[in-house]
Amino acid sequence: MEILTIKNLKKSFGGKEVLRGLDLSVPEHSIFGLIGRNGEGKTTTMKAILGLLKPDSGQIHVCSEKVCFGQTRTNRHVGYLPDVPEFYAYMTPLEYLRFCGEISGIDKADLAARSNELLELVGLGQEQRRIKGFSRGMKQRLGIAQALLNRPKLLICDEPTSALDPVGRKEILDILLAAKEQTTILFSTHILSDVERICTEAAFLNDGKVAMQGTIEELRNMRPSDGFEALFLEVTK
Repeated sequence: MEILTIKNLKKSFGGKEVLRGLDLSVPEHSIFGLIGRNGEGKTTTMKAILGLLKPDSGQIHVCSEKVCFGQTRTNRHVGYLPDVPEFYAYMTPLEYLRFCGEISGIDKADLAARSNELLELVGLGQEQRRIKGFSRGMKQRLGIAQALLNRPKLLICDEPTSALDPVGRKEILDILLAAKEQTTILFSTHILSDVERICTEAAFLNDGKVAMQGTIEELRNMRPSDGFEALFLEVTK
């Protein structure tokens, strides 16, 4: 089953075409890497999936339901971690998750257990400090916990390891590997080693389209097409 399908997605800003007929499919229970240089349309694609950005044309389906701009019905299936998550700095991690759960309508009995379970998953189970004292890596980990709170079928992470040191990157990747038991994961990155470490499948974006998509093993054995070889070498070196 495909958790996410995108057909012929197009989007321009002013006179610049960012997405030029993007086709993408993400299978259930995969960790899927969306790879590309800055400006290739990774964030634009994710915002369109969330219904936060209106495409010029094309269709997006999440769990076989059509995504419509300005409507959030399909987002009940989705958890989202932006590249720079924001929090109420005066709260503790547990207070923050319980607050998010309450405004999302999660049953209180389930919320308490779920919050504790997720904080343990991301390594913050014993953390009592206020969020204002957190490092960027700790905030990213808390953001993953929050995104998983409603048990989404698709977890979207926008550059989750960017600006982190090697230890922080490893922690985030290990958490995403563990979260694969609960959901399908789509994450964008320009760091190929992160993709090779945890992904089951990936797609390379180039010039507003998917240039290559497949399992990690298939991509390793695939000869880059003409016109894409320079990008492939740049991203994979």
